[in-house]
Amino acid sequence: MTRVAIVTGSARGIGAVVADQLARDGVGVAILDIDPAAAAATAADIERAGGRAVALRTDVSDPDAVRDAVAEVADVLGPPGILVNNAGTTRDGLLFGLSAQDWDLVLGVNLRGTFLMTQAVVEHMSKLGWGRVVNLSSIAAVGNVGQANYSAAKAGIEGLTKTLAMELGPLNITVNAVAPGYVATEMTAALAARAGRTVAEHQAHAAAGIPLGRVGQPVDIANVVTFLASDRASFVSGQIIHVAGGPVC
Repeated sequence: MTRVAIVTGSARGIGAVVADQLARDGVGVAILDIDPAAAAATAADIERAGGRAVALRTDVSDPDAVRDAVAEVADVLGPPGILVNNAGTTRDGLLFGLSAQDWDLVLGVNLRGTFLMTQAVVEHMSKLGWGRVVNLSSIAAVGNVGQANYSAAKAGIEGLTKTLAMELGPLNITVNAVAPGYVATEMTAALAARAGRTVAEHQAHAAAGIPLGRVGQPVDIANVVTFLASDRASFVSGQIIHVAGGPVC
């Protein structure tokens, strides 16, 4: 049976590269994203390259939308055995100016979405007797000024990852997290604008603090995610793997 993967937030950026790599490995891929046009374009690119893909508009913070999307993936592509929880958003601000709405949005997409998606997909994985869950955390999980909501969400993802690895291991389901450092994406480009820098200036500033002397690219993260989603990582579970160009303190 051809394996099937769901990759959330995969219309662009890291998620799109992960979906493309999985498809090139022969996995059927579901592109779940809040942006239906971009998701459809990513799915079309995969299919033009010879892969199998479906695009679904999905708000991962909505339990009904999550259940419906997972059911449709199972009907169209087959039962999902791989889940990459990549969907995420930021609403940065210092504590005194951080609204409850921005707190709820970031926790809702990043942490609640990871919980809801995993809960919905595990039913299929348990029937398959095999599963891979890869969550996207961040080096910001250790704390970062101006990102109380984002750091809290990512720290929660890391705790959730370790707990689910314990709970789901007996079902032959591994659960791991990848914690990227600075990666050149549309999200970090937006951070550059908010900081009053050009993208090149922002990346140069970030690279100065990275031992390898460069910022990450989406493919750097995708390489680790797809390894964790494969049979080659069958004895790796409950791990937080930093992909940041150097050690994270």
